Amino acid sequence: MNAVLPTVVDRESFEAELESVRAREKAHTREGDAIAAARRRLPMVEVDAKAELIGPDGPTTLLDAFDGRGQLVAYYFMWHAGQPAADQCQGCTWCNTQVAELAYLHSRDITYAVFAQGPYDESRRYHDFMGWTMPWYSALGSLDTLLGNRPHNVMYLICYVRDGDRVFETYWSTLRGVEAMDNSYALMDLTVYGRREQWEDSPAGWPKEWEPGRPKILNGRPIAQWSRIEAGRSDDLGNG
Repeated sequence: MNAVLPTVVDRESFEAELESVRAREKAHTREGDAIAAARRRLPMVEVDAKAELIGPDGPTTLLDAFDGRGQLVAYYFMWHAGQPAADQCQGCTWCNTQVAELAYLHSRDITYAVFAQGPYDESRRYHDFMGWTMPWYSALGSLDTLLGNRPHNVMYLICYVRDGDRVFETYWSTLRGVEAMDNSYALMDLTVYGRREQWEDSPAGWPKEWEPGRPKILNGRPIAQWSRIEAGRSDDLGNG
């Protein structure tokens, strides 16, 4: 049982307090809509449509990764080459475990794909171990072209649009900006104890057992790996 709980009040008092928060939520939603509208009005920059990726059939291109659709959302997955599955990026694992059904994106002419920032073979083994179904590529050989002066081996969401055989970058984000794909955090934020992470602004005594910077590890592994291990899947990445 949790030792600390919110104050108990009657229904009328509860609804009144909630309504004050609801007004802020509505303002937040409207501001989010306005920011999305501003994103749609950003300029764009051309990138090399022939930038090489490695996929299941060998070398391919950024243009091919669109899979015939007009837009592409690419997640640049951090990769620790030569390291075991337990030491791969906890944040990237957390985020991509949220990605299941792609049909809704496809219906709006959007392809979602992961661009691993490491070798194809071992990173693809991780994809298979996790049971993911999204398209998976290695962008290792083209990171300078695709990221420009942005640091490598950082998580990114990058959006592209194509015009025939030309490809343009229209938006990118990193760090907490990547939470756009995360419904687990969104649901946690609705609960009374939130994410239970130490940086959060919570009342005194609220549980905060998840350490800053390491919020996605349980018993030495990214949390979502444990169900795969229990299901008998091999986490051998073929790297030693």
